[in-house]
Formats: sequence, structure tokens, C-alpha cells
Amino acid sequence: QSLVRVVFHDRRLQYSEQQQLEGWRWSRPGDRILDIDIPLSVGILEPQIHPTLLNTVEFLWDPSRRTSVFVQVHCISTEFTLRKNGGEKGVPFRI
Repeated sequence: QSLVRVVFHDRRLQYSEQQQLEGWRWSRPGDRILDIDIPLSVGILEPQIHPTLLNTVEFLWDPSRRTSVFVQVHCISTEFTLRKNGGEKGVPFRI
């Protein structure tokens, strides 16, 4: 079983992660930060998308075959910067 999350690399933003994600959810209702690309993935069983955890997906690996998982990140790092005029350096993510 694996749990995949997209989180902030910067420790300062890690402390305010929940507030940052809530702000993102408010500005993009119904969207998710992270999804599994099911058609491209191989050997993935029981993919689970948690409706409240926008940056998390969970799945089981099929041990009887070669497996791979493709994930989709639906945001860009500049969505979490103070200025959103373009041209600013975004915040680094970790998986």
C-alpha cells in the first residue's frame, strides 16, 4: 500500500500547509491538487481519493505484475506565493 502526497519543500510553508491548502480549495472549488492518472497507470488496485485531502492519493500495488503509477498535479507552485502577477519564483514541492 502506498500513500502519495504533494507537500511544500520549504519548512516555513509546511507549518501553514493546512491554511495554504484551504485557500487553494476556496479559490478552486471542486478541484484537486493531486490525482492518479488511471489510464496510464499499470498494476494499481483500489485507488482511493480522499475528498478532504486534496494533496493525497492512496492505492495498492498488484504484486503479481510489473507496476507503475502516474500522478497528475493540478496546480503550479506560484499559486502559493504572495504576489500572483506572474514572473515570481514559485515555491518548491515535494512528493
